[in-house]
Amino acid sequence: MLVVRAIRENDLDALLHMATQVGSGMTTLKPDRKMLGDRVAVAVQSFAETIAPEKRDYMFVMEDTRSGRMAGVCAIKGAVGLDEPFYNYRIGTLVHSSRELNVFTRMDTLYLSNDLTGSTELCSLFLHPDYRVGNNGKWLSKSRFLFIAQFPHLFTEKLIAEMRGYQAEDGSSPFYEGLGRHFFKMEFNHVDNLTALGKKSFIAELMPRQPLYVDYLPADARDVIGKVHNSTAPARRLLEQEGMHYEGYVDIFDAGPVLQARVSELRAMRDSTLAVADTTAPALGDNPTLVSNTNLRDFRMIVADAVPSHGRIALSADELALLQCRSGDQVRTLPLNVRKNTNA
Repeated sequence: MLVVRAIRENDLDALLHMATQVGSGMTTLKPDRKMLGDRVAVAVQSFAETIAPEKRDYMFVMEDTRSGRMAGVCAIKGAVGLDEPFYNYRIGTLVHSSRELNVFTRMDTLYLSNDLTGSTELCSLFLHPDYRVGNNGKWLSKSRFLFIAQFPHLFTEKLIAEMRGYQAEDGSSPFYEGLGRHFFKMEFNHVDNLTALGKKSFIAELMPRQPLYVDYLPADARDVIGKVHNSTAPARRLLEQEGMHYEGYVDIFDAGPVLQARVSELRAMRDSTLAVADTTAPALGDNPTLVSNTNLRDFRMIVADAVPSHGRIALSADELALLQCRSGDQVRTLPLNVRKNTNA
């Protein structure tokens, strides 16, 4: 059986092994023991509430309880850019016109921006290939929204998610090759690794502060602005289903889109409900439902084939054990799948 739970200090070795599977382009999950060790330590402190909310980094793992194997990982950072710069390109527009020549042109531009500093960030989503079946990927991604719905006071009003940008079959980034390489003079993976380790001062030192005209870039670089990595497309769709959207911000290295939302407008804030776990209640419905406990220190979540009714939800003894709850305890629930609009 699978459960999504708060990460623990003894998960470091499994997390390090999982990070070796990720590949380039995800700066928050590099196979570096010190970096991941520090991050796990912060995550443990975050769940224990021993550090300030804006410094917290809530990491969750999906565990296969039969084998003890780590099946996946995801995270929520309380706020970005407060200890180190957080850069993006904002896509803007400049207009050039001449009445004398009767010429009017609109030009897309890239502005180096810190606009998203202070936002809460969804990050580090990765599901091991062995577990990419059924609803596992959807469940892992959406678990973070139910956590936010249970503890909204811990997060800022703006929520963002940086999506991994498009890469060619050989692993190269057309956007980086068309722009970044001219300024950084190093390989994409090296720049990616420096950023993962928090060494970001070179960005401000080497990148131009003036707007960059998109039309000056090679065609293959222009074409991938705001486009996600092929393996990231499903993750983008899931986030958009939960209320996130693209507003013209992209990653400065691979031009992957940054999705945004107001926490108050998330589906989980609107549709999640509290219910009482009850082993004697009838198991109504067969739609999968996300169910979590309400314990910040030891947050746990499962998917149950039951729906809440009249303030109660039917859970088996095994499901309660996974949640570390007892019959009669309060749990938070959210339909795994987005309800279809019957008025459309």
